[in-house]
Amino acid sequence: MMDAKCIEKIPEAKVELDLQADDKGRQIGIMGGTFNPVHIAHLVAAEQAMTKLRLDEVWFIPDNIPPHKNAPLTSAKDRATMLDLATRDNPKFRVKLLELFRGGVSYTVDTIRYLKEKAPQNNYYLIMGSDQVNSFHTWKEASELAKMVTLVGIRRPGYPQDPQYPMIWVDAPDIRLSSTAIRRSVATGTSIRYLVPESVRQYIEEKGLYRD
Repeated sequence: MMDAKCIEKIPEAKVELDLQADDKGRQIGIMGGTFNPVHIAHLVAAEQAMTKLRLDEVWFIPDNIPPHKNAPLTSAKDRATMLDLATRDNPKFRVKLLELFRGGVSYTVDTIRYLKEKAPQNNYYLIMGSDQVNSFHTWKEASELAKMVTLVGIRRPGYPQDPQYPMIWVDAPDIRLSSTAIRRSVATGTSIRYLVPESVRQYIEEKGLYRD
């Protein structure tokens, strides 16, 4: 299990070393969000984007404070640990805690700007669900962000999609699942088995998360 120290402030040099480990450059998918909790729809979308676009890795970057959501957040430690548990069996999935280290409100443009400064050799692909695609134009410096990355939308059948910027579309199984629904199920005593990885389900149960 991820050590609790993973979310403590770490030296800048250590973050840079992690990002610059491969100087030849890679194709990196970026998935952001609160991951409160991470669930199978997140993982399926990441896997489909990675394989269909032939990405080298997908980096999961949990928000510290999301700018567009008001729901109370589970602690950074718990969200980071659940992400670690959910992704550790896939050698091409990585959990990057840059936004938790930085603190404050998490804006994707700030994170991508940092990544491009510290690891400019990589190409970054911002992977978004259909709801994020439709709201992307409201994000901080959306036009600038769209120039810095390749935008990737996960297509949902029957869901109205109105991108304001050029987008690569990836078809994925239509799994209509949300973290909100997971939390509601836990709070009402409904099973979440098979909706999240088993290790995440056990962690939620052991820690008593989302019961209130």
